[in-house]
Amino acid sequence: MDIAIIGGGIVGLALALGLHKRGVRARVYEAAPQVREVGVGITLLPHAMRELSALGIDDKVRAAGVELQRSAFYNRFGQRIYAEDRGRAAGYPYPEVSIHRGKLHNLLFQEALAALGPDRIVTDRQLASLEQDEAGVKLTFRDSQGQTLPAVKADLAIGCDGVNSVVRKSFYPKDTVVFTGINTWRGVTRRPPILDGRTYLRVGSIRTGKIVIYPIGDDADGSGNQLINWVAEIERPTSERNDWNKGGRLEDFLPVYEDWKFDWLDVGELIRNSGVLLEYPMVDKDPLDRWTFGRVTLAGDAAHPMYPRGSNGSAQGLIDARTLADLLMTHDDPAAALKAYEAARLAPTSHVVRTNRTSPPDIINIRVEELTGDRPFDDLNEYITQDELRQLSDQYKRIAGFATEDVAKA
Repeated sequence: MDIAIIGGGIVGLALALGLHKRGVRARVYEAAPQVREVGVGITLLPHAMRELSALGIDDKVRAAGVELQRSAFYNRFGQRIYAEDRGRAAGYPYPEVSIHRGKLHNLLFQEALAALGPDRIVTDRQLASLEQDEAGVKLTFRDSQGQTLPAVKADLAIGCDGVNSVVRKSFYPKDTVVFTGINTWRGVTRRPPILDGRTYLRVGSIRTGKIVIYPIGDDADGSGNQLINWVAEIERPTSERNDWNKGGRLEDFLPVYEDWKFDWLDVGELIRNSGVLLEYPMVDKDPLDRWTFGRVTLAGDAAHPMYPRGSNGSAQGLIDARTLADLLMTHDDPAAALKAYEAARLAPTSHVVRTNRTSPPDIINIRVEELTGDRPFDDLNEYITQDELRQLSDQYKRIAGFATEDVAKA
């Protein structure tokens, strides 16, 4: 069996490595002419690190990033709402790690090159069309110059080509992203550690301005400064969405945060000192009722793009990759393996997509903002208890599959 993986991102490369470990041949086709370390930060929750551990690269990932110990929620006045231990500090068997997305991608790329060989990791291949019959799948690609290349054949094709998946579009030609008015701006700032330098911070709410802040690199300059990833999120009554292909502009969002000066952080200064400024719309897609068509299926963001709230997109994609690799190894009929994979993963990921829309982890911030009338509080317990906030946090973990007991038993 020879499998074509369309898309050489995090999920596609993890799938290729997982198949290789199970003795299944795969070839990855990546649209970009070359793989470079681009982007900003990503957080790998314990169930994501469990999957990377199974691939044997968890130590390298941890060394390239920051192992997080705490998660903390603050209102826009700098008052702490709730905090909890994370990763191994919370009793998980695996750590929670934040890392530059480009470093993680390059690490997986180098591992796949070494394991599969350069002839099986093919770049500059944008999928143009696919056809299939009982014998297999025929794929046609174009390169970055627009030249159509000779068709290639495979026994199966797995679409790992992201939120704008060409594979998905071939089965759902009217497929489109869902935008509800939430735009985001992202950056990375070099500065001294915030608090203990091991905390994932959510400050404010999307209704009045929210920012997520976490470290992605230690001692970035030999002087003890960290690389701090931040994501500003604002919900507005607008249909105008940010552009993936453009750099961000401070004037579009900084005024919301300019006066957020706490005794532990000046948020406006953090934003202004960023070395990079990107803008994105916060989008997802409605869950599908079918991923698999004969010898073709979807995985990762191609299958279930979700709001980047809760750090769960990468974890769900990595679980897809491991589940699919396991089933392809144990099923005699490849098409049956794809259907079994869909049966195992479609419902759980659809639940996470919907939950990220309605009750993501920062529902804690929103709930407190509502209860306090978006004003500073003297005693939060007069409005809501820590136990009630903990229940909100634990509920999301159960839905997303990273309650402590779920990570340990999988």
